[in-house]
Amino acid sequence: MTATLLIEQVLNGLQFGTMLFLMAAGLTLVFGVMGLINLAHGSLYMVGAFAAATAAAATGNFLLALAAALAAAAAAGALVEIVVLRRLYSRDHLDQVLATFALILVFSEGTRWLFGSFPLYLDVPKALSGTVHLGTLSYPLYRLAIIIVGIAVALGLYLLINRTRLGVQIRAGEADREMIAALGIDIARLYTIVFALGAALAGLAGALIGPIQSVQVGMGEPVLIMAFVVVVIGGIGSIKGALVGAILVGITDTLGRFLLPIALASVMDQASATTIGSALASMLIYILMAVILVWRPTGLMGAA
Repeated sequence: MTATLLIEQVLNGLQFGTMLFLMAAGLTLVFGVMGLINLAHGSLYMVGAFAAATAAAATGNFLLALAAALAAAAAAGALVEIVVLRRLYSRDHLDQVLATFALILVFSEGTRWLFGSFPLYLDVPKALSGTVHLGTLSYPLYRLAIIIVGIAVALGLYLLINRTRLGVQIRAGEADREMIAALGIDIARLYTIVFALGAALAGLAGALIGPIQSVQVGMGEPVLIMAFVVVVIGGIGSIKGALVGAILVGITDTLGRFLLPIALASVMDQASATTIGSALASMLIYILMAVILVWRPTGLMGAA
């Protein structure tokens, strides 16, 4: 193992972490403001990926594909919030889980009906198809662009939450939603905006990951599980916590899958080391979550 290869894996973990942040930021916003457990968040990620793949195939323009992903996911999120979820805010979390699980099935079967069961493919845009040289390391430019986009979105969310009137309403909604409703804020409108914003972030994540993996039905569920881990680690309702937690999870998962088989190969044969190392690596993020929750039960930056 060389230092160059290790740095490459760290960058891969950072890229994975920024993609998880886009998912987890919307998830933690929705839960923090609305108190809603949304299992269908991964389906909105899938909607964004399919919208981007369709728009890219029709126009050949990746920026238009990203815009289509944002618009489609935000529109789907707003529609779901208005038609279904608005009736669940006063209900038990179990009702929310059952309803949003049903939405997963609706989105999956609806997508399969529209696009078929075969995966779609989204090409890396030509402007980002090469590599960038970082000393002795040649790293894919597109993956580096995902990292930059994730950092830019994190900065944009920080400014939105802390420097705008909408951000004040969102923070107030997290603290005391009954009070802001009594002060004349249209709470239903605020909830729709927050849910559409979270959906748009998930759709953006799906569009960005499309050129790296195939776009297919059910692609959102595995990512959703990791996004929930990120939210728990970072602290429910905290955007900053979601960013820190996503980077921790991304780097831990990537380096674990890379380093554990190498470490185990020194004490067993290569085939066994690869099998056992991969199995252990898949447990690392949950071990990380357990350790952090023992240390800080509310997550790294969650409120008590």
